[in-house]
Amino acid sequence: MIYDVIVIGGGAAGVFAAIAAKNTNPLLSVLLLEKTGTMLSKVRISGGGRCNVTHACFEPALLVKNYPRGEKELLGPFHRFQPRDTLEWFQSRGTPLKTEEDGRMFPVTDRSETIIDTLLTEAKRLNITIRLKTSVLNIKKEPNSFLLTLAEETLSCKNLILTTGSHPQGFQWAQHLGHTIVPPVPSLFTFNVPSSPLKELSGVAVEKVSLHLPGFAYRQAGPLLITHFGFSGPAVLKLSAWGARFLHEHQYRQELIINWLPGSSESATVDLLTSLKENASQKTLLSENPFKFPKNLWKVFLASTLGELSQEPLAKISLKLLRSLAQRLHHDPYLIEGKTTHKEEFVTCGGVLLKEIHFKTMESKECPHLFFAGEILNIDGVTGGFNFQNAWTTGFIAGSSAAVS
Repeated sequence: MIYDVIVIGGGAAGVFAAIAAKNTNPLLSVLLLEKTGTMLSKVRISGGGRCNVTHACFEPALLVKNYPRGEKELLGPFHRFQPRDTLEWFQSRGTPLKTEEDGRMFPVTDRSETIIDTLLTEAKRLNITIRLKTSVLNIKKEPNSFLLTLAEETLSCKNLILTTGSHPQGFQWAQHLGHTIVPPVPSLFTFNVPSSPLKELSGVAVEKVSLHLPGFAYRQAGPLLITHFGFSGPAVLKLSAWGARFLHEHQYRQELIINWLPGSSESATVDLLTSLKENASQKTLLSENPFKFPKNLWKVFLASTLGELSQEPLAKISLKLLRSLAQRLHHDPYLIEGKTTHKEEFVTCGGVLLKEIHFKTMESKECPHLFFAGEILNIDGVTGGFNFQNAWTTGFIAGSSAAVS
């Protein structure tokens, strides 16, 4: 059977690309193929089942700063379709979004099924043909078409859109059609630190720390969550995204330095502790807690630095020990010895080499009438709805472009 556009991959980018193609030209025949029995599976589990649709960042130049890979390439596309357009797209179809304090945007219903229903209802309204449990065995490029071999038939299309995410099969097809694949490695993961003395404090959160990996220039500030296996929280997830390849190259065994007081300097901390010793000499550091750390965390810091003196009056604590405590608070080393996937979500960096794509159309520079969208590209964002925004934007442009190609 012959189609105008075939989309392979039933995730967010694929469904949005198919919808964009059909909305651009309702007369087109558009087919979407999904190898599993379920559409939009990542949408379903995103945000703990609430679906973090996008992020309330409406300035493209700022928005691209949330993409460790793809920052430069996405600037133009975000001028065409950005979070404000995503918000309006869903709102115009009866699915309003809300913004939480940290900028993440969710459906007002707090149910990912709401987003899935909206997308599939739109696909149905546009008469997009969807086939589940349909595996493509081979793709062949003809002079004016693509031939797709299935188990019991062959399909043909003028324009092909690959939205297969990080699935190896999609990378193989892209490579077969002339593209270079940047080897995929995990992004957005938490740190396993089995030797951490803080593991017993699982669940304790610190509002703002600064993290860095010696040998890697990037630093990340933000909230940190202590877990039973090491560290998590926004600061860790963002650092893992920016340092994805660096950590992979080091087999996820790397020193992590935590600055627990990023808003101050080590010398300023020494001055504060010295002043406290002079002016409150009969009080304990434990009771004073001048930096307002969670009580149990502060207790561990003091016990590991001051030993038996941790509960003694400040008068008994030497300036040398106070300087050691200040150094610990600003330069606290831990050994990462592995990673853990963030919840049930899995993001990779790697994929189709970006310089081989026309970002005005999402069309291949190597293979005419072949388009890409979503995570099959070497693009990934930090946590907070940015990966879905990449899917909506690249899907919209790929589908719209394929419709007029």
